[in-house]
Amino acid sequence: MDGVANGEEPVSWDELYNINLMPSELFLKFRKEVQGMRIGLNFEFYNAPTNEYQAKLVLKPLSPERRWKFMYEPVHHDVHILSKKIPITKFLNLQVGIGHSFQLHTTGWKWKLTTCLGGNGLSRIRNKTSLGLFPGLDFRFGWRADYVLPEITGTVGTGEPLFNMNSGRLQASLDRVEAILTHTS
Repeated sequence: MDGVANGEEPVSWDELYNINLMPSELFLKFRKEVQGMRIGLNFEFYNAPTNEYQAKLVLKPLSPERRWKFMYEPVHHDVHILSKKIPITKFLNLQVGIGHSFQLHTTGWKWKLTTCLGGNGLSRIRNKTSLGLFPGLDFRFGWRADYVLPEITGTVGTGEPLFNMNSGRLQASLDRVEAILTHTS
């Protein structure tokens, strides 16, 4: 295990490999499709660390060429018009938007650069998986996995250990669960 060669206690398997199945975000989404548009009402509950709640009214076109969506957040008195995620590379996306806060009387531009791969010296996979139970009811699960792959090394005649193994790490979590109820006309 890690650190045994330099006199430290080995790290436990529970510390090296951890899977958290308690989501920190729970979303309930109601959608209605009318004349080529989707109207949505989202209730978003954030578990940890703040126990926050948000509601959003979302309007967006249904066409595959959809390039925008409109959002209104009544709790914060904010409106936003956001672009769809624009692929820059295979793993890098850009999203831009403009928003206005009626509470703060401010208008500003937003942008977000996202990737499904991680940083901070770790490898990260972030993904969403959808499960349609029946027409009109879908579940979507947002999950991530931070990992360091195991590494085995060895030497002969150098005075270093003949065999050394770094067990790697895995920190996986189910971050978001969404229940999506869609009514089509």
